[in-house]
Amino acid sequence: MALTIQFVPYAEIEDLGPARRVNKLLDLARQNKIVVLQGRLKKEEEADLIAITMEKINETFKGIELAVIQPQSRTETLFETVKSGVVNILLGDRAGLTIIGPATIVKQIKKDPDKIELFTKELGKRSKKKA
Repeated sequence: MALTIQFVPYAEIEDLGPARRVNKLLDLARQNKIVVLQGRLKKEEEADLIAITMEKINETFKGIELAVIQPQSRTETLFETVKSGVVNILLGDRAGLTIIGPATIVKQIKKDPDKIELFTKELGKRSKKKA
């Protein structure tokens, strides 16, 4: 089984309603793709994504791992803070990345200010049952 990472520009989902936006991202994860979304979902959309995921869990789809990476400048001036706030209000929250991966592939996502670590489960190996 190959590992697929799909980048989704925010422009690809910005015209969709909240439910369609969440379902599009979840459908990609259900296809065993790790989704890297430019920007972030609204808090309500993140909650919807988790709720819908819980409803869809079955034998083949075990859920998702979700992480939001928000860049923070350590030396941002007051003007830069206000400017980025205005841009986020006008254009939506496009700063940062949202990573969504199927739980059957992604074991864990660790983040800190300097890096992202995405740990995957071993693919293609089946455990043998003893008779």
